[in-house]
Amino acid sequence: MQDILSLMNSLRRPRLLVHTARIGADDYRREKHLRRILPGLAPGRSGPVLMRLIEIEASLDASRRASDASYSVARHIEVLAAMLGEARLMRERA
Repeated sequence: MQDILSLMNSLRRPRLLVHTARIGADDYRREKHLRRILPGLAPGRSGPVLMRLIEIEASLDASRRASDASYSVARHIEVLAAMLGEARLMRERA
């Protein structure tokens, strides 16, 4: 668990993106949001879910950095908010 949280702490993203995601994380509801972000994946333990979210976010960040036309800032914020929400759940359960 600590390695995943360390990985999260080492991410460097634009301040406005992270600030907005933190606001979104306050309203994070696991069942509702994960169903939209990870369709077909039943929410299990936070660790594997968080790792999948980190992979998705890395892909989104690569698109952002490449100025890809298909990049969605709303999707990026949604995934970052879910990451923060899952990390919060992991800390609470530990």
